[in-house]
Amino acid sequence: MSTLVMKFGGTSVCDAQRIRQAATRIAEAKSNGHRVAVVVSAMGDATDNLIDLANKVSRQPVRRELDALMSTGEAVTAALTAMALEDQGLRACSMNAAQCGMRTDNGFGRARIEGIDADAIHRLISADITPVITGFQGISAAGDITTLGRGGSDTTAVAIAAALGVERDGGCCEIYTDVDGVHTADPRLVPNAPKLGTITYEEMLELAAMGAGVLHARAVVFGQRYGVPIHVRHSQRPEPGTMIQRETPHMESIAIIGCALKPDLGRVHLQGLPRTAGVQGAVFTAIAATGVLVDDIIQTEGAASVDLAFTVEHGDLPEVKVAVSAVLQQLGAGRIDLEVGLAKVSAVGTGMRSHAGVASRMFKVLGDAGIPIRNITTSEIRISCLVPKEHGEHALRLVHEAFGLELGERVSLQRQLGAH
Repeated sequence: MSTLVMKFGGTSVCDAQRIRQAATRIAEAKSNGHRVAVVVSAMGDATDNLIDLANKVSRQPVRRELDALMSTGEAVTAALTAMALEDQGLRACSMNAAQCGMRTDNGFGRARIEGIDADAIHRLISADITPVITGFQGISAAGDITTLGRGGSDTTAVAIAAALGVERDGGCCEIYTDVDGVHTADPRLVPNAPKLGTITYEEMLELAAMGAGVLHARAVVFGQRYGVPIHVRHSQRPEPGTMIQRETPHMESIAIIGCALKPDLGRVHLQGLPRTAGVQGAVFTAIAATGVLVDDIIQTEGAASVDLAFTVEHGDLPEVKVAVSAVLQQLGAGRIDLEVGLAKVSAVGTGMRSHAGVASRMFKVLGDAGIPIRNITTSEIRISCLVPKEHGEHALRLVHEAFGLELGERVSLQRQLGAH
């Protein structure tokens, strides 16, 4: 008997009808012999509505109280889902973060999971009672409610799956959402982008970090660390979706598996920094304290000074500017320039490790279209180009076509890297 952790996102439980449909899907899984635990998000726009309400009563809501407020959305969904399961003749029990043993640090709004005491969940499942667990939240050592930040419910689900050891009995973590799986590109931007049957953790991590919005990177990290297969599925359709799993030998037969676009980036350029040890540490320690993620770091050295340039999400620029300006004031040197209106297009594939020619094809197709490349970054399985924002979507479609990704997993290496 395999164990499934079934996670339903906000659009999948947005109203009473969708909650009943989710309960039917859970009942079907149990009737097929699976041991089931459920994780739910808040209904539809509930979290956004709670944040709006907080901003109406406070000019600057205290983070601890904001987390306490936001956690109520998932509590509502969990209780309603448990009711819907009981209505179908199944025993169910809603569980909040404290009841399911979801321990975190005290980083309100961006808490990190420190451990899960899954004994209570195991006891319910063993008694044939379906636990319905609140996603997105945890409990600090001080007993405070915390929230996990963006993608928090996905992260909860995969962490619960890891704690239950679903991989040991052939189970997985199923993420039910409003898309049918992972596509070779965002189908809203590239209409002919097909769904992938499988993708590796590494590839999904790169795509998620580069702008693919199907699954948050933190959830994939948990899956990779503990070997939890993650199945992304459409909540309203019965067919299989995309399985995120460890790499298998045939996966390297395709150089590029997908591409992604980050459409709203800004670049921070620090000029005239003193050429002394510790300058870089001071700058990026200040940024890290804000919780902002930095990408595309470039350093150039002159005879007496150092320049640093890096990109961040456009919405993070004001916070970064404040943090970095304080460092420059302490250093007594340097100036800051901000550039907006940038986007990043990326090509991703584990096969890139063993096949040459990916970079040249990508650069050529962008160059032939007259799209300027402002910066290039790479990893073992990714190539990214920073381009002006107005060219971003066109660049994504060009890269998708250049590697024949409209053929999905049927694309050949000859098509991807040979004459096109």
